[in-house]
Amino acid sequence: MQDRRKQPRKNLMSYSQVFDLYEGRLIGYLGDLNLLGAMVIGDEPMSLDTKLTASIQLPELPNVSATRMALPVRVAWCQQDLSPEFFNIGFEFELVTDEQKRIIEAVMENYEFRRESPNYPPRPEVG
Repeated sequence: MQDRRKQPRKNLMSYSQVFDLYEGRLIGYLGDLNLLGAMVIGDEPMSLDTKLTASIQLPELPNVSATRMALPVRVAWCQQDLSPEFFNIGFEFELVTDEQKRIIEAVMENYEFRRESPNYPPRPEVG
């Protein structure tokens, strides 16, 4: 799946809730994100090509007062998670405004899970 993406996704440290805006039901939690789409971890599978408006609760962000963002999405894929009680649901964003792009970039910048090693000072030599 990764080789078909136009942009790499950013794994997030903030698992924001994602709702179906009009049904008001919780779909799941944001797992990763980029400007073209997102992966949501949910309890129930979703049918491919389902269209809905996703409401994403936003984590606290500098210079962003919005607490949620609503985007029209299409279910691009759905597969069982490594934990069999969950499903990974791939959403393709159908329309993203310039303001929403700015917010998505802020989420990625502030909440990306970085796998870098900490920059500890070197250990003193024992001699």
